[in-house]
Amino acid sequence: MNKRWTIDKIRTFVNNNSDSKLLSTEYHGFSQKLLFKCACGNNFEKTFTKFNKNNQRKCDTCQPPKAPRGQEQ
Repeated sequence: MNKRWTIDKIRTFVNNNSDSKLLSTEYHGFSQKLLFKCACGNNFEKTFTKFNKNNQRKCDTCQPPKAPRGQEQ
């Protein structure tokens, strides 16, 4: 069964599973970037897939992006 996400379902998910807030008011599909506000006050954009499946639920300041595979830091 395929779960169809709506902006209201996404907002509920964000409120229940993170300290961030959803600022976007429309959702048009999995590839659309949504606007969030991090607990620190920074705004950031992520697709809902990254927010949901990859656990990227904070801004780049609070949760820096991982280095690409094969690259040393």
